[in-house]
Amino acid sequence: MTLHEDALAVLSGWAAPSAEAEATRQRFLDFVRPEPTTVWREHTGAHVTASTLVVDAAAERVLLCLHGRVNRWMQLGGHCEPGDATIAGAALREAAEESGILGLRISEAPIDLDVHHVHCSGGSSLHYDIRYAAIAPPGAVEMVSAESSALGWFTADELPDPLADATDVLVAPALAWAKQA
Repeated sequence: MTLHEDALAVLSGWAAPSAEAEATRQRFLDFVRPEPTTVWREHTGAHVTASTLVVDAAAERVLLCLHGRVNRWMQLGGHCEPGDATIAGAALREAAEESGILGLRISEAPIDLDVHHVHCSGGSSLHYDIRYAAIAPPGAVEMVSAESSALGWFTADELPDPLADATDVLVAPALAWAKQA
């Protein structure tokens, strides 16, 4: 299965939690379905990305990064790479690279889908972000990567400022998933 085929399978199988989320899922499918290159950053104007909101082992806090270029707190994530076999694998790779935490356990299904504008590869682009949750192993210690200015653990009622758009909506489903996982 190609990464494009995996993306289509993930999107086709995702149970959207609301009518708004279902409309977003359909927008993703309409974008991804016709063109296999939509999963690569080289796809001009828009492409699929994968991100992860990491939850601590106690399922009480989330790990956010202060992104070095955007200067806002957000979940970990980024572009798919040629070695990625699945979208979940891309999300997990990005989370491990950006947090320094090994042994993350990722959700089987995404917890959210989001389309947002970014300045990417020298121009403006749309990121079709497929978002997962992951649990860090007990005692995990994060390490700041070259892409971040800082990393921090936060409870749902003490999220940092400035927070990137659509990051706060990930906290409740990530914590809920982690408590049941």
